[in-house]
Amino acid sequence: MAEPGIIRKLSEEVVNRIAAGEIVQRPANALKELIENSLDAKSTNIIVTVKAGGLKYLQIQDNGTGIRSEDLEIVCERFTTSKLSEYEDLKQISTYGFRGEALASISHIAHLTILTKTAAAKCAYKASYENGKLKGPLKPCAGNTGTQITVEDIFYNVLARKKALRSPTEEYAHIMEVVGGYAIHNSHIGFTLKKFGENTDLKTPIKSTVIDNVRIIHGNAIARELMEIELKDDTLKLYLHGYITNVNYSHKKGAMLLFINHRLVESQAIRKAVDSIYSTYLPKNAHSFVYLSLEMDPRNVDVNVHPTKHEVQFLHEEHIIEKIKSCVESKLLSCNSTRVMYTQARLPGATAVEEIVKKTTDGAKVYAHELVRVNADVQKIDKFFPATNKNIETQVKDNIKQPKDNIDKTLDTNMEVTENIPENKEITDKIPEVVINESSDDVLENSLVNEPLIKIPDRWKAHTTSEHANITYIDPKESFKTRTFKYERVETRLTSVKELRMDVENKCNTNLREILANLIFIACIDVNKCLIQHATNLYLCNTTRLTEELFYETMLYDFQNFGFIRLSNPLPLEELLVLGLSSQDEWDSELGDMRELAQKMMEVLLNKRAMLLEYFSLDINGEGELLALPLLLDGHTPFMGALPTYLVRLVTEVDWESEKACFESFSRQTAIFYSQPNPDKSEHISKTEFWRHEHVIFPAIRRNFLPPTSFVNNGAILQIASLNDLYKVFERC
Repeated sequence: MAEPGIIRKLSEEVVNRIAAGEIVQRPANALKELIENSLDAKSTNIIVTVKAGGLKYLQIQDNGTGIRSEDLEIVCERFTTSKLSEYEDLKQISTYGFRGEALASISHIAHLTILTKTAAAKCAYKASYENGKLKGPLKPCAGNTGTQITVEDIFYNVLARKKALRSPTEEYAHIMEVVGGYAIHNSHIGFTLKKFGENTDLKTPIKSTVIDNVRIIHGNAIARELMEIELKDDTLKLYLHGYITNVNYSHKKGAMLLFINHRLVESQAIRKAVDSIYSTYLPKNAHSFVYLSLEMDPRNVDVNVHPTKHEVQFLHEEHIIEKIKSCVESKLLSCNSTRVMYTQARLPGATAVEEIVKKTTDGAKVYAHELVRVNADVQKIDKFFPATNKNIETQVKDNIKQPKDNIDKTLDTNMEVTENIPENKEITDKIPEVVINESSDDVLENSLVNEPLIKIPDRWKAHTTSEHANITYIDPKESFKTRTFKYERVETRLTSVKELRMDVENKCNTNLREILANLIFIACIDVNKCLIQHATNLYLCNTTRLTEELFYETMLYDFQNFGFIRLSNPLPLEELLVLGLSSQDEWDSELGDMRELAQKMMEVLLNKRAMLLEYFSLDINGEGELLALPLLLDGHTPFMGALPTYLVRLVTEVDWESEKACFESFSRQTAIFYSQPNPDKSEHISKTEFWRHEHVIFPAIRRNFLPPTSFVNNGAILQIASLNDLYKVFERC
């Protein structure tokens, strides 16, 4: 007969590891706990960095209250918390955390490091943990107020769990769902999610709105269909606020974000109830996007149901679900009478409107005022000008010679455009080069007064035109990502630059961004104005203002990553500065001798030349000669006639004392220089400028530009016509 097994008490290490496996099931669970801790700490900005889907590296950084250095010794022990003292406190818990198990569980299955500083502390402290215990003494170090928690090699000692996890790509998708959900619910807090060493995938500004964050995270297709719902019931002590898509939107998967007392949870009962309402309005197997935030009396909610806290139970569940159903249904009923049916716009290459009507609307009539031009090559406004016998691109490619000016020939320059990348031989071998040379048939002659006219080489033309020829829609949320770069990118760590970028993003007008991200170029009126189309509206743009702001943002977002416009014949700085000073209307005799002043100005730039080269690719040698200018945008070179004035303004207008003010003013002066059009009114110069606006400047504006709110009122972008309004006028006539 078999003997019964002996009952033994499990060791503390085994108990802790088992408990950790229940609480942290995947990297996204760990991140959810850490985000909630940051929210409890009153953070206003949270940055998440991930490597290999969080399996190798997961870091969260906030600017909250931090952790007291006295508490760091026990912070990773089980059941240590600052949010709960008695069991009765669970009845009215108002914080996310309450059990004191999150950090302990993570420390038992991963390598955990905490760097934290409180507002009252003189320095930050760094601590590493293993199995809930400190691995060594605290290390004082520099740091900002807040907490940075790094989790490495999660499940390194639980191999079965690690092997059962999905691919890093799928785990990263779960992480993005968690960050996106909390970013939408906490729209007043800034969230950033990025992969380690790569571009930012998600970024929401501080003091945003729910709809704006939905637009950033899920796209404009959902954001434009959202309807706000609200419900208050004093009997059930229930307050409901949320956004749901109307009957114009449907998707195969759909999404529901449910927050109960600000905690992201799942409820199959509520999901089924909402789906049952939408099933009346949407096609079979189609779903909606729903965001609901329920606030209930904490005494009616039990949050201690599941170790991961993704499920809750609450009293009066059936009554509350009925209230939610009636609220959603009444909102959908009210919008059903104004349902919008979108018709497909005319596609490039289509030959007849009737054919599109037949294919896209099953014979339904498409009215003239609903047709939208989506191909810039069809019916361009230039065809109506008889003087234009061949297209602008062909004329730019012609080798038209300019007369030389009387300026000293030593100041005439050849230029070579290369990329600014780290010195890596494997990468260097792949760099494309575009040479601008006086003796070559590929370019036009260049002087300080007349900007070079460039014949576009085939490989360059493919980059500047073909790559963007078929763009029909760019989601505005894409522009909030850090700019992409063809080679290994150097990401700056300077706080001043990051603050300047944040200023740009906070001032961005999302409505203007949507217009410019989906613009269709119509034509240039002159070198300073052009026409663009968005949907059925026509806009007049001040090209110079748009270009200046575009180059200013480029200076910030491509900081330390510019290419070079190399001058094959170095230009003497002193002579350039003298030219810049002499261009003033009247010379003030109190300033002394012009050449002496030019020498002093040259010394200022020589003292800064190392910084100018490293940060801005402005290359000056020790002999006081200008060797290269930064390449801000492929296919664009600045008007060289403005170079002397630009160098003078670098000395007089840039604040060299303060780091942030220096970068801001230098970037602004450079943007002004690069945005200046060639004042030459000759036909071939104008056509070159027009070609550059259409094929270089405006494609870049579509991809990356974040228009400031000031553009709404300062005349940079003006709506001058609406097809719908014009159609009504002609109908009355």
